[in-house]
Amino acid sequence: MPFVFKLFIAFFTFFCLKTQITAQEVIRNKPCSDTTIQKHVDSVKALKLKAGFRVVREASLSMENEFEMPVIVPLNSNQWYHIVFVGTHDSKLLEVRMYDWQERQVAYKRSKNDNIVDGNGLNSSVIAYDYFPGTSEYHMIKPVQVNKKKKKNLCGYIMLLKKVEEATTNDTDSTDKKN
Repeated sequence: MPFVFKLFIAFFTFFCLKTQITAQEVIRNKPCSDTTIQKHVDSVKALKLKAGFRVVREASLSMENEFEMPVIVPLNSNQWYHIVFVGTHDSKLLEVRMYDWQERQVAYKRSKNDNIVDGNGLNSSVIAYDYFPGTSEYHMIKPVQVNKKKKKNLCGYIMLLKKVEEATTNDTDSTDKKN
């Protein structure tokens, strides 16, 4: 075989292996930090903890404009969940879609930011809703933001909270009635 042909086969093999290796890369979320978002998160978290919820999962999300960021969470049937997504304060549109394991859309929430100011003097960029799953299975939550100023490195924050069951005091009352 001529040397040039062997060289061509070597480069072709290298190219194929390199393509195969890079095709296996996993997309990982990079955390981000935004003080405005953190203020909203802390406020919502404090309110929900007082209301009897506990944080099950939370994460800061580094997002791109108009691209969904899928978050997969296990949910138990007949439990009360509260889902919160906080977007960048200058995003014009926030959406959250939620799908069950069969990929049926079970929730859709949309928030347009028309420079509505909340009590803290901040633009409101929060989507929050309750959800009661019918079956115990994984669900996919897909938040997205539309921002005219920034295309990359948008910050978002997602929280999954679960209502904590309160201990009942009626057990002692029922034993007293029997006596």
